[in-house]
Amino acid sequence: MIRALITGGSGAIGAAIAHALAEAGHHVVIHANTQSGQAARIAADILAKGCSAEAIRFDVTNAAETSAALQTLLAAGPIQILVNNAGIHDDAVMPGMRPDQWSRVIDVSLNGFFNVTQPLLLPMIRTRWGRIVNISSVAAIAGNRGQTNYAAAKAGLHGATRSLALELASRGITVNTVAPGIIASPMSTESFPEEAIARLVPMKRAGRPEEVADLVAFLASSRAAYISGQIVSINGGMI
Repeated sequence: MIRALITGGSGAIGAAIAHALAEAGHHVVIHANTQSGQAARIAADILAKGCSAEAIRFDVTNAAETSAALQTLLAAGPIQILVNNAGIHDDAVMPGMRPDQWSRVIDVSLNGFFNVTQPLLLPMIRTRWGRIVNISSVAAIAGNRGQTNYAAAKAGLHGATRSLALELASRGITVNTVAPGIIASPMSTESFPEEAIARLVPMKRAGRPEEVADLVAFLASSRAAYISGQIVSINGGMI
């Protein structure tokens, strides 16, 4: 059974991805840091459906802690599907942004990507098959007022995706990024009222987490073997 790790798996998009990959027949490892209880509940829901799952807690910004947690996971076998979904918002317009707001957002999305991905690569390479899917944002493509830090962090993933895809292409491993637009979740409901969504999104609605999960599940499948180094937008026609 292929094992999949989803970082930031306790949120709406992460949970939907975990369910989709579990239903595709994979063993899913659902990561969280501060929301570890929620990750455990998602794993229990998946197990109750007869699929395979477990939860894990570590701080992706702590390289030593992340490495130790991943070594424990790798003792049971390689992780061949990795979904880098961990990310945070700490919004402020740039003139009023504190240094810690900048550093924290960059640390989770970009340094977290390195801390999680790098230790998993050699075991994945040895299997000659793997899928890495990074979760970005429309903000990384179009920008968004008050999110210079978030846009910079997620745009960094775009460059990393393209470079890592080149490094791993001959090893049967694909690397892609999915860039969602406004997706229905408790966080987006606070930030984007219905009238704002109708104005910003040509389809006049927010996307569903399950729609993002379906795209990720496809990119993580054998059917997507010739797709790599791509930034795939899912935003209802915003850009």
